[in-house]
Amino acid sequence: MRREEDISGKLDWYSIGLYLALITMGWINIYAAVYFDGLSLFDLSYNPGKQLMFIVVSGILILGIIIIDMRFYEAFAYLIYGVALFLLLMVPLIGKEVGGNKNWLGIGMFGIQPSEFAKVATALAIAKFIGTVGFRMDNMRSQLSVFALMCAPIALIFLQKDFGTAMVFASFLVVFYREGMSPFLIIVGFCSAIIFILTLLVSNQIYLHIGVAVVLVTVIFFGKRKLKRIVLLTAGAVMLSLVIESVDYVINNVLPQHHQNRLKALINPDSDPLGFGWNVTQSKIAIGSGGFFGKGFLEGTQTKFDFVPEQSTDFIFCTIGEEWGWVGSLMVIGLFVALLLRIIFIAERQKNRFARAYGYGVASIFFFHFAVNIAMTVGLFPVIGIPLPFFSYGGSSLLAFTILLFVLLKLDAHRSQVLQRI
Repeated sequence: MRREEDISGKLDWYSIGLYLALITMGWINIYAAVYFDGLSLFDLSYNPGKQLMFIVVSGILILGIIIIDMRFYEAFAYLIYGVALFLLLMVPLIGKEVGGNKNWLGIGMFGIQPSEFAKVATALAIAKFIGTVGFRMDNMRSQLSVFALMCAPIALIFLQKDFGTAMVFASFLVVFYREGMSPFLIIVGFCSAIIFILTLLVSNQIYLHIGVAVVLVTVIFFGKRKLKRIVLLTAGAVMLSLVIESVDYVINNVLPQHHQNRLKALINPDSDPLGFGWNVTQSKIAIGSGGFFGKGFLEGTQTKFDFVPEQSTDFIFCTIGEEWGWVGSLMVIGLFVALLLRIIFIAERQKNRFARAYGYGVASIFFFHFAVNIAMTVGLFPVIGIPLPFFSYGGSSLLAFTILLFVLLKLDAHRSQVLQRI
């Protein structure tokens, strides 16, 4: 690789500032989540000290990403993707179990979660394919190819029974839509999720079938009565009806018991407040008890007495809500929204499809994690065990999110050197 010119002045320092603010706040809140008298922020025996070590490693990674030639990421995208798939394949064979899930590779105390880094690899591979000369999203062969790139890691992660992480990869549909895919699949997918939840709430499924039929007839009658549109709408209605009929089978025969319990907790957490409803109930109590301004740093009683499980990982937002209140929660959400908007802005100003598609891949992954994690903690989404970027404790997730963001910033810093290919 040739030596890169100094690009420090071309890096998007607005995004870097948001990144630094988020990882700093995340580190402090991890400290608050596990705090006890005498605990130091720098004690490597506990989560805050370990997270600081991961932050330092992230800084080293950032330097490496900036130094490497920008063409590396596109040229080796498929190779990186292949390595990621190989590691995912190895997890069920030689992986170790952590927290009840066998989705780690490692020796002794050191390990990585390949599924986190597979998000980076998949974003690069999809962007690489979209960036090829002559690519058209309205071409069936192209659509099958990008869906295959998206679904391969999903299938391998399903083997690990890590359904939450597998769901993250569906966020690449946003990239496909931006590059010209019909919104039909996204709309049907969104409607299927709603129908799935409604099926759990409604005892007689015939009413849901009637509702789908009524909506179909209404849309066809008042909309454009073109044959292609009618066929697509009818196909969508059939898919929704199949979802309605398959819900009971999926829940009782496909999902493991702990995932069944998570769905029950979403629908009615009060039905078993000391069992499967405990996490969500305590999470909402912690956030609600923070009030407007919060109880104060290190003053969260729900946090101190470990009422909420996984307080420093999946449920880190509870610490924010309890100790910093509505104001602090709004500040954190505002920082994430600002970062997401900035990523989309950066993606749109790229001069080639590879960088633009990769940028939207980064935005979609960040948005899914941010939205779903917070929705989990307030009981609006099933608990599926995905981290809040830069806040949840964990080396693999922090490093993966850092790589995602800074590869984009590296590509953006060199956008003036790229020939127009959009």
